[in-house]
Amino acid sequence: MNRHTHLGVYGILIKDAKILLIKKSRGPHKGKWDLPGGSIEFGEEPYEALTRELYEETGIQQFSATLRTAKSYTLIYPIKENQLEELHHIGILYDVELTSKAFELKIDGDGEDSLGAEWVPIEELEHMETTPFVKEIF
Repeated sequence: MNRHTHLGVYGILIKDAKILLIKKSRGPHKGKWDLPGGSIEFGEEPYEALTRELYEETGIQQFSATLRTAKSYTLIYPIKENQLEELHHIGILYDVELTSKAFELKIDGDGEDSLGAEWVPIEELEHMETTPFVKEIF
């Protein structure tokens, strides 16, 4: 079995009793709701990665963020027929606040990891398929 470690940054943005989530388009959490964010590219600072990922997945450019915590989990998932992979996913989680309301939410996805962003009422999370980082927060 292949083993893989993934390090990413993720934004927690809550407004009016709703959280901003993206629907995953690929990977072990395909079809689940996740925090916007993703991989840190080689040589990139975590905050820079958060800025890039939030824009790519949600359209948000103007925000402030404070480091909340770092979490990790492991899971085993199929990558091909009869082939499994073990993933160790490490996430640096930031609390995010908008500094401008001037943005167009990317509801149609980014063409890569996200099928689209959506403001989801927090009370609905318990009835939705979400990733471990979303479950960890609530």
